[in-house]
Amino acid sequence: MSRSGQMEHETLIEMSATTDGEDGNGPFFETNSNIDSDNPGISEGLSSTESTFLINNHQRIDKHHQSKDSVFFRDGLRRIDFVLSYTDDPNKETDKKKAERRKEFESNLIKTGLELETEDKKESESGKIYFIKIHAPWDVLSTYAEVLGIKVPIKENDIDPPRENPLDCLLKPFKLPNHVMYPEPDYFTAAFSKQKQELFLINDQNTFFSPATRNRIVYYILSRCPYGTEEGKKKFGIKRLQNNGTYTSAYPLHDCQYWKKAKEELCHSERFTLYSQWAKFARFYKEQPLDLIRKYYGEKIGIYFAWLGYYTEMLFYAAVVGFFCFLYGWITMDDNLGSKEICSPDIGGQIIMCPLCDKTCEFWKLNTTCEPSRYSHMFDNVATLFFAIFMGIWVTLFLEFWKRRQARLEYEWDLVDFEEEQQQLQLRPEYEVKCTQKRKNPVTQEMEPYLPITSKAARFCFSGATVLFWISLIIASMIAVIVYRLAVYAAFASIMENNDALRPVSSLLTPQLATSVTASCLNFIIIMILNFLYERVAIWITDMEIPRTHLEYENRLTMKMFLFQFVNYYSSCFYVAFFKGKFVGYPAEYTYMFNVWRNEECDPAGCLIELTTQLTIVMAGKQIWGNIQEAIVPYILNWWGSRKARNNPEDLYSRWEQDYDLQTFGPLGLFYEYLEMVIQFGFITLFVASFPLAPLLALLNNILEIRVDSWKLTTQFRRPIASKAHSIGVWQEILNGMAVLSVVTNAFIVAFTSDMIPRLVYFYAYTENMDSRMSGYINSSLSFFDVVDFSNDSMPIENEMNITTCRYRDYRYPPDHGRKYLHTMQYWHILAAKMAFIIIMEHVVFVVKFFVAWLIPDVPSEVKARIKREKYLTQKILHEYELCKWQEKLREKSNCAEVAKQVFASKGKVQLSAAM
Repeated sequence: MSRSGQMEHETLIEMSATTDGEDGNGPFFETNSNIDSDNPGISEGLSSTESTFLINNHQRIDKHHQSKDSVFFRDGLRRIDFVLSYTDDPNKETDKKKAERRKEFESNLIKTGLELETEDKKESESGKIYFIKIHAPWDVLSTYAEVLGIKVPIKENDIDPPRENPLDCLLKPFKLPNHVMYPEPDYFTAAFSKQKQELFLINDQNTFFSPATRNRIVYYILSRCPYGTEEGKKKFGIKRLQNNGTYTSAYPLHDCQYWKKAKEELCHSERFTLYSQWAKFARFYKEQPLDLIRKYYGEKIGIYFAWLGYYTEMLFYAAVVGFFCFLYGWITMDDNLGSKEICSPDIGGQIIMCPLCDKTCEFWKLNTTCEPSRYSHMFDNVATLFFAIFMGIWVTLFLEFWKRRQARLEYEWDLVDFEEEQQQLQLRPEYEVKCTQKRKNPVTQEMEPYLPITSKAARFCFSGATVLFWISLIIASMIAVIVYRLAVYAAFASIMENNDALRPVSSLLTPQLATSVTASCLNFIIIMILNFLYERVAIWITDMEIPRTHLEYENRLTMKMFLFQFVNYYSSCFYVAFFKGKFVGYPAEYTYMFNVWRNEECDPAGCLIELTTQLTIVMAGKQIWGNIQEAIVPYILNWWGSRKARNNPEDLYSRWEQDYDLQTFGPLGLFYEYLEMVIQFGFITLFVASFPLAPLLALLNNILEIRVDSWKLTTQFRRPIASKAHSIGVWQEILNGMAVLSVVTNAFIVAFTSDMIPRLVYFYAYTENMDSRMSGYINSSLSFFDVVDFSNDSMPIENEMNITTCRYRDYRYPPDHGRKYLHTMQYWHILAAKMAFIIIMEHVVFVVKFFVAWLIPDVPSEVKARIKREKYLTQKILHEYELCKWQEKLREKSNCAEVAKQVFASKGKVQLSAAM
C-alpha cells in the first residue's frame, strides 16, 4: 500500500509497520508537533469526560438546543459516523487504568483528524454510561478513501440499458418502486485519488461518501489507533480495548427510527425505507432492494441477501416439480398393487411375520402395516427416480447461474478486480499479541510476528483431536438413539397390543412408527444440545490455533462448524438410509449390536417412509427453532433492555442510546446465517429422493427467512460495520462439494433404500402373471422360516396361535431346500441391478452436470463488455487528465525537455487506451 500524501494542518498518517518496541506490525499514527490548534477537534487538551466541544467559531453549544434523536453533533451539521461507549468508576483501580487508555486512545484519534463529542453519563438513561460521538471530516475521509482504494463516480454510465422484457408487465406486482430499487444513478467509477479530486463527481463533500463508507473508514482508523505501551509493547485497536473492558461497545448509528422518517432534511431515512419496503412480511412477494441494502449495510451483507434471494427463487422450480412428484404418488396410492396385497385379508391377512424383537415380541400379521405401506408409495414410486435425476441437474443450474448473477453484482457494485480488503487480510491483534517471535517478510522486507512451525503443528494436532472427539461424541449419541429404538420397540409393541384405547388408531400408529417418531424427536433434541455446546468449543479451538488474518480465522471456523454440523444433522439420516435393515441377518442367526440389542428391520414396504419421517422432523424442527432464535429472542432482549427508556419523551431518548439498547450483529453474524442455509441445502439435495416435498418446505421457510433476517437486521440489531465482499467465499466450495455428493447419496437411496429396483427386477424377470406383472411381488420378497430353528435367545415366549412357519423380509431359500437359508439367485440379480443402476445414474447425471457447467459461462457477455468499456473510459479520463497537467507545466516553460517527454508519454497512453 502506498503512503498517503500530507494532510492539511501538517497531520501525517503513517501507514507503515510498527517499530521494534510494538507488539505487531499494524500501522500507527504520528502527528506533527506544530498542529494548528484552531482546527476543530485537534486540540490535544481534550479529555474523554468533557461534555461539550469547541467548534469552528469557538462558541459553546447548548446541549438541549437540538433533539437527541439525531445523527448529528450538537451543531446539527457534523454527522455522527461512529459511537463509543464506556462506564467509569474513578474509585476503582482498574477503572483508573482504563481511563488512562481511553485518554491516550482518544487523543490519538484527535491527532488523526477525527472530531469527538462526549455525552456525560448524567445524560444517559442509566446514569452510568458515557457516549463518545465521532465525526470524520472531509480531509480524513478523502485521505483514507485513497488508502482503501474506494471507488467513486467518475462519469455517468453511457451504455444503453438492456432491452425491456415484454413479460415485465406481468411481473409488475412483484416490483418495487424505482427510487427504492435504484437509490443512486449508475456511474462509471474509479479508485479515489485525493490529488485528482476534480476528476470525480463531487457535488457535496458532506454527502459524497455514503454513511456506510464513512463508518467503514472510521472503523479502519479505530482498529489501528494506538492507546499506549504495556510490557514494552505498543497496543492498538478498538477491538482489544473492547476485550479488556475499556469500552463497552463501538458501533455506527442507524440513520432514523425504523417506523418513521427522520426530521432532519440531510437524513435520507434509508432505515425507514428498508423497513417499510423490505422487512415487513406483507412484502414477502416483492423483490429485494439489493442496491439499497448494499448502500446501507455494505457489500458483504448485500451479497448474502442476493444469494439468499436467488436460492429462494431457484427453490421455486424445484418445489413445483417436487410437489407434482408427490401429487403423482398421492393420486396413484390406491392403485399400488403392492400395498393392496399387504392390506388384503386374503394375502396380507394370511401372512404371519416373524417377531421383530427377541422373546417378548409376538408373531404378527402383515396387514397390520397396511396404512404405512400405502403412505410409503407416495414417496417410493417411479417419480422418485425422475426427481432424483432432476435435482442433480437443478443443483448444477443453481450454482452456475449464481456465478453469473454474482458476476453481474461484482460489476454493478464496483467489485471487479476486488481483492480481500485490508481489514480482512491484516494481521489479527490476537496473532500479534501471542506471537512473540519475529521474522522479515520477504515481500515488504519488514519485521513481522510469526508462529513457529512446531507450535503451529502442536496447535493443529490438538485442534484436530478436539474436532474428532466431538464427532465421536455425535456418533456415540447416534448409537445411543439406535439403542433407544431397539430397546423401546418391544415396549411400544406390548403397550399397543394390550391397550384397548389405542386400538382405533392401531392401523395408523404402529409400534414401528411410534418408535421412529419418538427416536427422531429425541435425536433432534440431542442435535440442538450438541450444537449449542460445540459452537463455543469451535470458537475456542479456532482462537487457540491463532489464525494469522481475519479471513483465515473465518475460513477455519467455517470448516470446523460445517464439518461438525454436517455429521450432527445428517448422521441419523445416513443411518436410516444406508444402514437400517441392511445388516439384520435372518431369524436363525440375527445380528446384534454389542451382542445385546438385535439390529432393526425395515417395514415390509421398505425404510423409505422412515427416512422421510426422520428428514421431516429434523429439517422442520431446525427451521422452526432457527426462526424462534432469530426473531423472538432478540425482540424479548431488546424489549427488556429498553423498558425504562420507552417512557421518556422521544427527543430525550437519544439516537445513540436507542442503538446501544439493541443487540449486536457481531463479525460472525453472517456466518451463522450462511451455515443455516447451507445445512438446509444439504437436506434438499442429499436426501431429496426420499422426500420430494423438501424443496417446498425449504421454499416456505426461506420466504419467511428473508423477511425475518431483514426485520431483525433493520429493527433489532445495531447497524453493522460496513465491509466489502465479492462472493459468498468458502461457502461456494462447500456447496459445490455437496452438489457432487448429492448425486451419489440419491443414487444409493433409490437403489438401496427404496423398493424400486427389487420391483423392477421382479417386473421384468420373476413375474408369474403376464397380465398383472406386479401381482405376487410381496410374496416373492418374503422368505420362509421354520420356528423350530429359532435360537433360545430369540424364541418368542408366547405362541398362542401355534405358528410353525413365519415370514421375514429377505431373499433366502426355504427351510426344506438343500441350500437352506442361503441367498437365492433373485437376491444376487437384485444386487447386480442396484450396482448397475448406481453406476449408470451417477455417470448420466455427472455427464449432464459437467456439460451444463461447461455450456454456461460464469460471466455474461454483456457484463464483460461493460467491464471493458468502464476500464477503457477510466484509463482514458485519467490519461487525459495527466496530459492536461503536463501541458500546463509545459506552458510554464520549466524543465521543458522533461515535461515534453511526459506529454508525449501521456498522449501515447491515451492512444493505447483507445486501441485497447
